[in-house]
Amino acid sequence: MNAQPNRRFPWIFYLLALVVILGFALAPIGSVMLCGAIANAYGCKVDEGSVHPCIINGQGYGHLLYTLGVLGWLMLVTLPCGLFAFVVWLVVLILHRAAWQKRVSAGVPPPIPTPPATT
Repeated sequence: MNAQPNRRFPWIFYLLALVVILGFALAPIGSVMLCGAIANAYGCKVDEGSVHPCIINGQGYGHLLYTLGVLGWLMLVTLPCGLFAFVVWLVVLILHRAAWQKRVSAGVPPPIPTPPATT
């Protein structure tokens, strides 16, 4: 059996890493949007100054909404860290893709050998 080696670039790993980076960087925005959506849907007041009572189905959610709203300040850390991680991700992607192109054009098989076929 003469199997052709896999010459496709492993994009899936880079896409998964990008999703993780974006999820980390944008998580505080999601918490603020969730807080705003819940507060608007139930007519509750939310601000950063203090906890306001918010009764939803007989339960008090004022502290939770306050926490979700104040978590927006975490963006001051996650957005710059996410930008730095994105730049590192992009540099690694470009270097890996260039090395992969050279290896494929020279006819060198990928660094991970294909397992032998068992019969």
